[in-house]
Amino acid sequence: MNSATKIEAILYLKGKPLSIGEIADYAACDRATAEEGIIELIDEYAHRDSALEVVETPTGYSLQLRSDFHDLVQIMIPVEMGVGALRSLAAIALNSPILQSDLINLRGSGAYQHVQELVELGFVRKRRDSDSRSYSLQVTSKFHQYFQIEQLPQQLALNLGRGEAEGEDALEVGGEEE
Repeated sequence: MNSATKIEAILYLKGKPLSIGEIADYAACDRATAEEGIIELIDEYAHRDSALEVVETPTGYSLQLRSDFHDLVQIMIPVEMGVGALRSLAAIALNSPILQSDLINLRGSGAYQHVQELVELGFVRKRRDSDSRSYSLQVTSKFHQYFQIEQLPQQLALNLGRGEAEGEDALEVGGEEE
């Protein structure tokens, strides 16, 4: 098995962007070998008729669905969620990872139900935080694939918190009430 094939398996199994250092660690090789493997993979996927591609993101390299197929994701995995859950998801995405207690302070006690719904939908991962009694929340690769978002600007996080505190709609989403 060559290094590119092993790296392909690693990217598939992790399901999230990985840095060259992380790839090298998982593949048990040096950084130069990991870089060569990534370049080989990018080239192979660019020349093959495949639904997948290897891309460099701000946080590392990722194996993901080509953008041509994103409409298919919307059809195959339709999601219905209320405005409140969508706003909580936005707050988690903008501040990921965020402690559940901080989300509750930002969004109110209704966010407990939103977190449960978002975990069930597969958009949020919830883990016990080792430094506190709360849970650490972060968005999953399904979130990135479904919403076609790699990285969100931090300025939006500030606007989200400020807008809701002032009673404004931080996110404009069709006429459903929280």
